[in-house]
Amino acid sequence: FCVLPSSSEGFGVAEKIVLLTFISAVILMAILGNLLVMVAVCRDRQLRKIKTNYFIVSLAFADLLVSVLVMPFGAIELVQDNWIYGEMFCLVRTSLDVLLTTASILHLCCISLDRYYAICCQPLVYRNKMTPLRIAVMLGGCWVIPTFISFLPIMQGWNSIGIIDLIQQRQFNKASNSTYCIFMVNKPYAITCSVVAFYIPFLLMVLAYYRIYVTAREHARQIQVLQRAGAPAEGRQPQPDQHSTHRMKTETKAAKTLCIIMGCFCLCWAPFFITNIVDPFINYTVPGKLWTAFLWLGYINSGLNPFLYAFLNKSFRRAFLIILCCGDERYRRPSILGQTVPCSTTTINGSTHVLR
Repeated sequence: FCVLPSSSEGFGVAEKIVLLTFISAVILMAILGNLLVMVAVCRDRQLRKIKTNYFIVSLAFADLLVSVLVMPFGAIELVQDNWIYGEMFCLVRTSLDVLLTTASILHLCCISLDRYYAICCQPLVYRNKMTPLRIAVMLGGCWVIPTFISFLPIMQGWNSIGIIDLIQQRQFNKASNSTYCIFMVNKPYAITCSVVAFYIPFLLMVLAYYRIYVTAREHARQIQVLQRAGAPAEGRQPQPDQHSTHRMKTETKAAKTLCIIMGCFCLCWAPFFITNIVDPFINYTVPGKLWTAFLWLGYINSGLNPFLYAFLNKSFRRAFLIILCCGDERYRRPSILGQTVPCSTTTINGSTHVLR
């Protein structure tokens, strides 16, 4: 899937301190942020009602595992310029890296499909498509499919066929007596796994969000026509139009939020996957430091999603504030009547009455 040589050779003490501080901040941000997302959905009943959030919780769990099981060992090797955990654990750590990274993008692909059915189809079609059983199958696929391109081929050594000598040369540095956790891939593995793990899901997400964008623009145009007319269309009741308008605005905003999240993911991981395919065809001449920079750029995405939720999604922001402020009533949802029924007050015989 990638080449993971240590690239800290030549770093001074001050540079290593700065590097370690930055990496520690990324790991801590990923752990706390993804835990916050999972706790928010588990505690907030309204968030649990939204089917998309089941994918978001599973995605947060995958990112949490990246920050706990993958990042720390990569950081230790990067700073120490040495791998001290043995060859078998190197394979396990690399397999987890590939598994969790692939699971993340497959979750985002499922989220885009869920939003496509929610916005571009009628509510009845959405309920028929996104049943609890189908959601469970999709979540299972997000975890099972990556296994077939991570643990299975890596443990069997399929990725190293034809390049074993080159891998052995890079695993040991006789000058510094250091050992590295090297993961290099041959051309068939690089193409196959990159296509399955990144390019196909990316294409599906682009198509889904394009259809969402076109549908949202059409609905926005229809809403503007009704608003200019100053009354519902002939033969329609006011309440269904208001409900449809509110639903469309809500779904469109959610789609924009998820689209931004997907865009950040692609910006973080696209350099890595492009280089992953190019490197075997240029005789593995991509510098180690460039590989490391692209890899950690991808890791940063694991801690970025929770902050995107907080800033772009009102429901998550409210849930985060309730958790962080120990259930402060100021951040509780207003009552449904307070949101949907217009009210005014008047004073009659010295008493205040609410008019609805």
